[in-house]
Amino acid sequence: MSDKTPLRVVVAGLGNMGRSHALAYHTNPGFEIAALVNRSDVPLPDGLGGYGIRRSFDDALRDEKPDVAAIATYSDSHADYAVRAFEAGCHVFVEKPLATTVADAQRVVDAAKANGRKLVIGYILRHHPSWMRLIAEARKLGGPYVFRMNLNQQSSGHTWDTHKQLMRTTSPIVDCGVHYLDVMLQITDARPIEVRGMGVRLSDEVAPSMYNYGHLQVLFEDGSVGWYEAGWGPMISETAFFVKDVMSPKGCVSIVMKEGVKSDDIDTHTKTSTIRLHSAATGPDGKFAKEDQLLSMEGEPGHQELCDLEQAFLLKAIRENIDLTRHMDDAVKSLAVCLAADESVRSGNTVKL
Repeated sequence: MSDKTPLRVVVAGLGNMGRSHALAYHTNPGFEIAALVNRSDVPLPDGLGGYGIRRSFDDALRDEKPDVAAIATYSDSHADYAVRAFEAGCHVFVEKPLATTVADAQRVVDAAKANGRKLVIGYILRHHPSWMRLIAEARKLGGPYVFRMNLNQQSSGHTWDTHKQLMRTTSPIVDCGVHYLDVMLQITDARPIEVRGMGVRLSDEVAPSMYNYGHLQVLFEDGSVGWYEAGWGPMISETAFFVKDVMSPKGCVSIVMKEGVKSDDIDTHTKTSTIRLHSAATGPDGKFAKEDQLLSMEGEPGHQELCDLEQAFLLKAIRENIDLTRHMDDAVKSLAVCLAADESVRSGNTVKL
């Protein structure tokens, strides 16, 4: 295949993320949509209406013989769909979390390697200029680190319905936590060694075996520590939905959000407003040697543009044969930490990794 021939894509799952990824393929001349797959008919945004929606992923793989499979279904089907796609000769883009067990996540990575295909996991923050800057500035400080991160979402109506559907298989600290554990892993190269978790079920609409608020603590081999907090639902506070803060002996780097932003607005999950850099250095008088630096992040990409960047990266990885070993390893590690936290919530015990 020449570098100019568009890669044919089957997109499975047409929820929020799936539709955004499909739009990214539709507008990128390096791709061509072969089929859209969803279990039911859903409204499609402008540009996608002409494709029609098929019901069976396996039939689409067999009939269309695509170059790429994009998987944005519910988490419990990710691993099986991805492995079947690799065995059919596809490169695979899969939304996070990669799977619902570490063994399944490893099975997907092994299938990518065995079939010589590319696997890109939907860590949207890896393509976000502000988060890339945050990670670079934090790495400059040097560890050990304290990571303080959360994403609580006050949700109602359709958004709460989506959250309840997600919680049939995956808790908030797993579904969202993999993003922020991935950020921690990009900042410290140290291995996570111990995880603690706690969770509370705050609604009778959530199954007794599930919880819609969770908090995890992770310890790293280099002495770094981190926490992540996630809650979903109509009872969640809007007061503390956005903490993104990394501290080290030399200072800290934080993301500062504007007042009044809404936690269930998908763009606020990635928009950063301002990065604050603080240096711990002091002068002869014992006072801070320099004022905090505020880096304005005006004009940063919105949600759809980030999905466009993710798919541009997938295209580049395939065309230029980029080594994705670290990308895949980090995905398995971040999932392992979040699943260990989930195990800790349920058992009440600390989990050693």
